[in-house]
Amino acid sequence: MIAARTIASGFAYPEGPRWHDGQLWVADQHDETVHILAADGLRVDSFHVAGGPSGMGWLPDGDLLVVSMEGHRLLRGDRAGLAPYCELGDIHHHLTNEMVVDSAGRAYVGNIGFDFEAGDPVTPTMLVMVDTAGAPRIVAEDLVCPNGTVITPDGKTLIIAESLANRLTAFDITGDGSLSNRRVFAQLPGHIPDGICLDAEGCVWAASPFTNSVVRTHEGGQITDTVTIDGAGAFACMLGGVDGRDLYVCVANPSMRPDTLTMRGGRIDVARVSVPAATGARP
Repeated sequence: MIAARTIASGFAYPEGPRWHDGQLWVADQHDETVHILAADGLRVDSFHVAGGPSGMGWLPDGDLLVVSMEGHRLLRGDRAGLAPYCELGDIHHHLTNEMVVDSAGRAYVGNIGFDFEAGDPVTPTMLVMVDTAGAPRIVAEDLVCPNGTVITPDGKTLIIAESLANRLTAFDITGDGSLSNRRVFAQLPGHIPDGICLDAEGCVWAASPFTNSVVRTHEGGQITDTVTIDGAGAFACMLGGVDGRDLYVCVANPSMRPDTLTMRGGRIDVARVSVPAATGARP
């Protein structure tokens, strides 16, 4: 077991962490704010995202893409201003969620697929690829709550957490961005994998919110390391820091608005791990 320590707090519901240009970017979904933090947790900047931010990624020209969850769209720009990039409301009928952007600038965007806040039954949904012209296309279907997503450094494999199926699923990425050869990367009984990240040995760190932990799994499902989180759920994770061995964890109580906005119990924890981030992996 690896212990984590808190380096930043006072968030409502932090999610979707990204390590970019030596800084940690965090989407506070319920507060409609993206925060940019230094490696030690010091807040550097913040900006508003209408509809609540989730997945983030960067285009080859350096522009940010960020999901607006309730707006069912992607926004493009920088911290000084965002503009609509792709409308997804005709495809996503419930919350747009996580996203990864590949080196060519194609964005793979998931959605919850059902109204979990209303207690609707679990309903499989799709993954959308938004091409470099900003046009959406469905590239995978029958995913059970698609969530955290990574692309391997060679750009050939996409791995996505199917949270409510207790598994990580892999696809081959074809030349036009389509997905093929669907397979189970790891079945994780007892865990509901949420946000994920990839290390240099090809293992996936997966946040497991209802076990208050983050687990490191090999392809095939062997768990070799566990980071324990004190007193709250781990909802997403990202490797970063100077040497890529700081595992940043988004921590929150599994509550709904407005409780999270009142409680401000969300925080960022960090743990030191032995294997660094995969160089060139996305996100």
